[in-house]
Amino acid sequence: MPTNVFVVEHQREPKSKGWPMLGLGTKHDLPTILIIDDDMVSREVMATVLTMSGFMVHTASDAMDALAILDAGSWAAEVILMDSQMPGLNGTALVEQLRARTKATIYAISGSKISDQLIAAVDGFLMKPFNVSALQALLEKRAMPATAPELTADMPVVNPEVLEQLREMMSEASVREIYAAIVSDLDKRMATLKTAIANKDVREVRRIGHSIKGGCGMAGALEAAHLGSLLESESNQLDNSEAILKELHTAARNLQRMLEAEFPASR
Repeated sequence: MPTNVFVVEHQREPKSKGWPMLGLGTKHDLPTILIIDDDMVSREVMATVLTMSGFMVHTASDAMDALAILDAGSWAAEVILMDSQMPGLNGTALVEQLRARTKATIYAISGSKISDQLIAAVDGFLMKPFNVSALQALLEKRAMPATAPELTADMPVVNPEVLEQLREMMSEASVREIYAAIVSDLDKRMATLKTAIANKDVREVRRIGHSIKGGCGMAGALEAAHLGSLLESESNQLDNSEAILKELHTAARNLQRMLEAEFPASR
């Protein structure tokens, strides 16, 4: 799937209801944010929500992309949201490289707990899925729980509160694009997951689960996020992975049916 399937223009004007509630001044007072995340869904949902809330947002798909952006010097990042589990350069080594290039505040973001070493290296931690209020709390140096809501088997296909928030921020067509992209991304990940299970590649199964949990969680796709969480915690024998894969197929189809019901193509 192309990486710009539902990318908004990250410098567009927010809707009028925008960001004033945060007490951080006008949109021009908000920090410029660089998001570094290898998961396309998670990265672009974050970028969309933050942009529509008034932030200036730039994105990078991996560490090398981020370092190249900073080295170019065409703009200055004030806040960096850095995924804690990316292929290649990551963790404390990435933080060191970022510190050498920028004075930006660096927050680690993850769908799972992070190491004590990384906690000590960054300026704060956000557990996926997080909302704008959680970021606000960090920016204002207020205490905020670092734990995400517990994922349970009886969660709805989509969190209605997240769906409503997205509808308030952007057009119906844009919200539809987000969930259509998630369905497409799930289909691709399930194909990769099937291969990983057949090869008994525990590490890859867990990596895919982590990505599904984070990306789907950010968009409020709770059913799929729950199954991603189960995959991430799979045993070394992959005892339940086949069953979880079948349930993930069902979750993807449920998400597709929600999409067709809530956002008819002809609308």
